Amino acid sequence: MARIRRTRSVDALDAIEPPDTVQMLVGVVSVTVLVEFLGLVSGSEVWLLGLLVFLPGTASALCTVRQTTFVAVWTTLVVTFTVLVRDTDVGRWLDRALLVLLTLALGATSVYACRRRLGREHEMLRLRSTAAAMQRHILHPLPVLTDDVLVNGVYEPLQEDRLVGGDIYDVVDSPWGSRVLIGDVQGKGLAAVGAAFAVIGAFREAAYREPTLTALVDALDAAVVRHNSHAEQAGDDERFVTALVVGVDAGPEAQLVNCGHVPPRLVRDGVVSTPPLDSGVPLGLAELADAPTTVNWCPFPEGSTLLLTTDGLDETRSADGTFYPVEERLTGHLGLSPAELPRALYEDARAFGDDDGGHDDVAVLTVRRSPHR
Repeated sequence: MARIRRTRSVDALDAIEPPDTVQMLVGVVSVTVLVEFLGLVSGSEVWLLGLLVFLPGTASALCTVRQTTFVAVWTTLVVTFTVLVRDTDVGRWLDRALLVLLTLALGATSVYACRRRLGREHEMLRLRSTAAAMQRHILHPLPVLTDDVLVNGVYEPLQEDRLVGGDIYDVVDSPWGSRVLIGDVQGKGLAAVGAAFAVIGAFREAAYREPTLTALVDALDAAVVRHNSHAEQAGDDERFVTALVVGVDAGPEAQLVNCGHVPPRLVRDGVVSTPPLDSGVPLGLAELADAPTTVNWCPFPEGSTLLLTTDGLDETRSADGTFYPVEERLTGHLGLSPAELPRALYEDARAFGDDDGGHDDVAVLTVRRSPHR
């Protein structure tokens, strides 16, 4: 068996980007000047100094510790200078002392809060980096070439508000032909990654052992059930996994088992179609099924391509709530090679989706018979 592997570049995970020094100075000086001006105009300069306490608090949420410390010291100096030099009411020394002490306390609290915030951000980044690295190492880089198929694709887990994605895929060259898996774990984060790894590990072992796709899917379901049993004991939520398993050998047809997953698209002679498949229950829920696992067959001659996706592509929404029209857009990209098609569809879906929530994790694979067949 020969395989071609290509690594994928991964964007660095960054925390909240702090403002640069010039932006920070301009903001602090602008607010200070505004407060002083309003104080002079209103004749209540000292009492309006309380508005400056917002500066350290804002800095603690946006800036570095050094920047927050500067803002806290600046605010304290401005308040102290104003109440000692420019306040002519000598009878209110206690009020002035309390204002200075309050400013000091708020400044110190802001610096402490900034340290805590950055500590949490860095810890989250470490968790994300670790989980993403684990995911990259357990998912085979694409493309993958076996004796039967050439699999190209793109996988993009979104990480803005979650640790890592829950989409999975794998390709195994077994004694009974090539088996391709694509799936989507319920939920996101490290718990979902655990279920994903359980399915991939079971797939890689059972694909070599089981001669039929039905037995292979039963093994995957058992792996999810075992994972859920351990998760329940640990107090975590149970997960189910939608999956599509494809088997390709030397024959002119492909075998498919759909476990509640997005159906594939078949590109054949310039025509896009959706093979009719029996949709079973997701992995981990087989005991709830009314019928046993069913294998479906579809024509897969030389030159045809199977497009496998996760629901992140189909459920991408535009700003007006319209779902991404996969088959329509796929038809417009038929001039591309199977190697170029997954990235083109992914980029097209990203452009189509709403930046405020129209995206989810996306995996797009193309399966084509190996060139030497």
